[in-house]
Amino acid sequence: MRGLPRELSAEELTELFEGRTRFVERLASERDPLTRARTLVHEVPAEEKLEVLDAHPAIGQRTGLSARSASEQGTEDDPAVLAELGRLNTAYELRHGFRFVVFVNRRPKHEILDVLRSRIDNPTEAELETALGELVSIAEDRWRRG
Repeated sequence: MRGLPRELSAEELTELFEGRTRFVERLASERDPLTRARTLVHEVPAEEKLEVLDAHPAIGQRTGLSARSASEQGTEDDPAVLAELGRLNTAYELRHGFRFVVFVNRRPKHEILDVLRSRIDNPTEAELETALGELVSIAEDRWRRG
């Protein structure tokens, strides 16, 4: 496992955060970008928060995934679990206005259903901050795992 880096390029951060967003561009100019990401992600304007969350693939998404996301989401393909994830992801996005993001941490998709169910009715502002924190946890884990 690697420690957090002192500097990262926009290209490296794009891979860690699943897209070249304004947030990634900001981070690329920061010293200790992944350490700084923990606070900066909560300080950027609302539209940048939504942009970085929506760049991330939906849990259970089957197409258009980066190799890294596909690996992290695993191979569990129970049609009932995938259908429920799809339904709940849609309900979550309609309720909150942004993508559900969770640090899967190698858990199977059926376990993520419980997480999604427990978070869907949270207040949107609290859920936004939770999702942003999860996003940074994903990026940190990706860096450490290489």
